[in-house]
Amino acid sequence: MLRCIVSLCLLAVCLAQDCQVANIQVMQNFDRTRYVGTWYAVAKKDPIGLFLLDNIVAQFVMEEDGKMSATAEGRVIILNNWETCANMYATFEDTPDPAKFKMKYWGAAATLQSGYDDHWVIDTDYDNYAVHYACREVDYDGTCLDGYSFIFSRHPTGLRPEDQRIVTQRKQELCLLGKYRRVVHTGGFNEGLVEFTSSIMVGFIFWILE
Repeated sequence: MLRCIVSLCLLAVCLAQDCQVANIQVMQNFDRTRYVGTWYAVAKKDPIGLFLLDNIVAQFVMEEDGKMSATAEGRVIILNNWETCANMYATFEDTPDPAKFKMKYWGAAATLQSGYDDHWVIDTDYDNYAVHYACREVDYDGTCLDGYSFIFSRHPTGLRPEDQRIVTQRKQELCLLGKYRRVVHTGGFNEGLVEFTSSIMVGFIFWILE
């Protein structure tokens, strides 16, 4: 009986929650100069299709013109069982909201990803954790039909207990509680993995898959 009551309460909360993409709150007074640097993905909510699996590390850089760019790497599986390390490069376009960017992938990354995604910073303390969100397709009712999210940490070992409480609250506000998977960091990739740095090679493989 108690389980039923708890389930009904959770259902009521979900139904009452506003999950429309347009109403998602992002970081206030976002400071990109403090956001740059190395972030380790410790959890992720996957989108539809091919996506990075683990050992995901992102490096954000401030360019001379004040805009951000980023490189990222992570393990990915293609052709059902072929493991490889994907190196990715992206540039960011500013929007009227300082915490909302449009992220454009270049080279091989444009094949591995959709090529032009949102990059919203939902919350961060700059020194320990950051919550990222991107919706690729909005449904007819205003909710997100296809999107993804990363929980980042400055530390490859994961989040501090005090950060976990905040991050859990942000997951709930994004209507993504329970939809994340842990990202493992093994300290490197297995020998024999082929590193894709050529967009021609990746494009050729995906051409075969079509």
